Amino acid sequence: MEIVPLGPGFAAELRGVGLANVAARPALYEAVRAAFEEHSVLLFRGQSVTDDSQLAFTRCFGRLEITKRASLGEGSHFSILTNLDSDGRVVAPDHRQALVAKANQLWHTDSSFKAVPALASVLSARVIPPRGGETEFASTRLAWQRLPASLQARLADAFAWHDYAHSRGRISPDLATPIERTSLPPVRWRMAWRNPANGTLSLYVASHAFAIDGMAIDEAKSLLTVLIEQATAPEHTYTHR
Repeated sequence: MEIVPLGPGFAAELRGVGLANVAARPALYEAVRAAFEEHSVLLFRGQSVTDDSQLAFTRCFGRLEITKRASLGEGSHFSILTNLDSDGRVVAPDHRQALVAKANQLWHTDSSFKAVPALASVLSARVIPPRGGETEFASTRLAWQRLPASLQARLADAFAWHDYAHSRGRISPDLATPIERTSLPPVRWRMAWRNPANGTLSLYVASHAFAIDGMAIDEAKSLLTVLIEQATAPEHTYTHR
């Protein structure tokens, strides 16, 4: 297995290894998992991905999520992101699927709005447009390291509230459905999380975060905006094309 760095201090391509090999060989998974803990984002090129092969690979990392209600793929282990309708036509800009896609373009940490957040997300592109469709990544581990010591001390024991309806509301007031609002109430998470595999700290923020314990709401939103903007500045991100 060859590890080829991709981004500014994080993200790497794994060569000489495929998803099916990882699922079938526990020792190989351990090497892949170590690379994940070190590089945060892993790229496997040229894979022949099916639902079954993606699930087999993903199960190596632990128990799988059930897709939230009122979304494409509801009740399965897949969150289906598409701008096509059932007839294969691109939906209008004001269509719910288009608005959901727009909300997904906000910088976010997957499932930070859930009672059990995600360890990782496994993404596969099944239908690729001739242009566009890039996916951007940022390292909040490196973002934490760039913070001044005084701000690190301030946030080390701080807690933020995450809400799915909050991020969706930034795109359209009614984008989060009543079912989603009821089934996904706000949750409270530490703003600094320590990785048990290597002891490094990461900044746990996202577009879903809207409040910080002990801080006025406007002040909290301003701080969260600054933290996300600093973490996702173009020079700190990796764009997968």
